[in-house]
Amino acid sequence: MSLLYPRSVRAAHINMIRAHAPALFSNPILYLQHKFLPYNAREKGAAGRSNRFATEGRGYSNIQSTKPQTLGYALADSPTGLLAWIYEKLHGWTDEYPWTDDEILTWVSVYWFSTAGPAASLRIYYESSHDTQHGRVRSELYIPKVPLGLSYFPKELTLVPKTWGRTMGPVVFESESERGGHFAAWECPEAIVADLRT
Repeated sequence: MSLLYPRSVRAAHINMIRAHAPALFSNPILYLQHKFLPYNAREKGAAGRSNRFATEGRGYSNIQSTKPQTLGYALADSPTGLLAWIYEKLHGWTDEYPWTDDEILTWVSVYWFSTAGPAASLRIYYESSHDTQHGRVRSELYIPKVPLGLSYFPKELTLVPKTWGRTMGPVVFESESERGGHFAAWECPEAIVADLRT
């Protein structure tokens, strides 16, 4: 929204921070910090987790970005397949969150019983990877004029150093939580609420 409607967006908050290393000519101060200042413990451990996810965990994104309709038919045809597809992410992308059966079935039911069906949630991957003007790659670059808040969670899928996150826009808030993963708003909503209130 910040990219498309900067005059209408008062501020943005991100907890899945997808950014790139600062470049010398576009972010000279951040580049020097990135090259010469030490990273904290979270930032030092981030590369390993991010690399593991990039090499072993992105299969879902690859198929959703290229053949979403094929996968959509398969998920719409089998409630067991849909359960397996979603449960794998709920289990693997959290910070050891103790999912109850009711929570898992609620998540699966949202996809299964929605009017659009399970395939609707897949299409955004295709759209964002094929839109060169407003897609995912562009949203990872600097977006001016909209104040940006960044919340870092230790078990997010990809983790980047703060100097990288600061290349995404005019950062006015940053936090590091002790727990939480990709579904931080579900796992530890109090942390997200506290960050948004700050």
